[in-house]
Amino acid sequence: MGVVGRLALRSLGRRLRSEVEAAPDLDEFQCEMERLLSAAPAELIRDHCWVTLSARQPPWLGSGMLLEAGDEVTYFAEGRVYANRLLDIYVQPSLQLWCRVGEDGDIFRGTRASHSFVAATAGEFVLGNYFPNDWTDLRGSRKQDDSVYKDVSGALRVLVIRWSGPYAAGLGRLRAGGDPGGRIHTELERIQAGDTTPPGWHYLWHLGPAEIYKSGTEGAARACIHCRTHGDVGILQKDVNLPLEEDTEISWRWCIDQLPSAIREDTVPSHDYLSLAVEFDNGRDITYYWSATLPEGAGYDCPLPNWNGIEYHVVVRSGPAGLGSWQDERRSLRADYRQYMGEPPARIVRVWLIANSIFQRSPGACRYTDIVVHAGGHETRVL
Repeated sequence: MGVVGRLALRSLGRRLRSEVEAAPDLDEFQCEMERLLSAAPAELIRDHCWVTLSARQPPWLGSGMLLEAGDEVTYFAEGRVYANRLLDIYVQPSLQLWCRVGEDGDIFRGTRASHSFVAATAGEFVLGNYFPNDWTDLRGSRKQDDSVYKDVSGALRVLVIRWSGPYAAGLGRLRAGGDPGGRIHTELERIQAGDTTPPGWHYLWHLGPAEIYKSGTEGAARACIHCRTHGDVGILQKDVNLPLEEDTEISWRWCIDQLPSAIREDTVPSHDYLSLAVEFDNGRDITYYWSATLPEGAGYDCPLPNWNGIEYHVVVRSGPAGLGSWQDERRSLRADYRQYMGEPPARIVRVWLIANSIFQRSPGACRYTDIVVHAGGHETRVL
């Protein structure tokens, strides 16, 4: 209740200072884009449709657009899905909106409020809400009962465009008639940037892709991963597949320039953090993070319903001291697992980097390097 009270007071203060951004006007969004489409060359767009996706609508909702394999498509989305209006906690379209083509197609989403793709299969283009549920397979089955959607509010408005030719060329020609909200520029920028995922790593599939992590270097050309999060979430993973021995340790260096939370992170509305995690062959993971206020050594099961019993959080540093400077960490994985989670499993299967800032939407920034797993006098370099 203390966390909720602080967040409520902060939200009230922002409202009184007119610092809370008004929710998007979905009708205005549709009018702006319709005006742009009406001025486009007749041969540019094969067809388009609009879909309004209520936050309380469980997946999946058909768009009525039947795609053929090879069709090039772009969608633009606007709106919010509120977890708590009082606390001004909401999920943006980039995370909330997932898609599928046909009954047998894999689910996917973009990294922004717009996304362009080539249909891999034929079938109806369907849309689905993500939060507060989670996926259990690539067909879009859900982890929790669909009744969880009754606890959220808001809506998304989605424009779906099927191009007559390549989507990049189509977007370029469409922008010649205007670009309300800079939406077309943003999508073309995303297309030009391509996949920014660091080589050898991948994003956790059921949370989806992001643009949070990028490869870089530090000092003496040492390989480094840069992380910037602001109102989004991403889990970057690398497979390792190593036995968990008594002497197995993980070491890393990190420089956290900004924490995404200024208050304790062990409640749902304040669960924004940056961490390094290790996943085991029993499906569980332990995640080491720098807390704003919780003491070093504190541990707790993840407060998020979809992650409770799966992820365990351990505070390795606390407070502002040391932020902005490189810090060295080394943890005994088997000892930590035994202390915090019980009987250790047999193997390590992945190393994760986690960034979450969706609840308070405050920016977080850090850099990672020299991630190494040590066991039996041998070293396995992860980064």
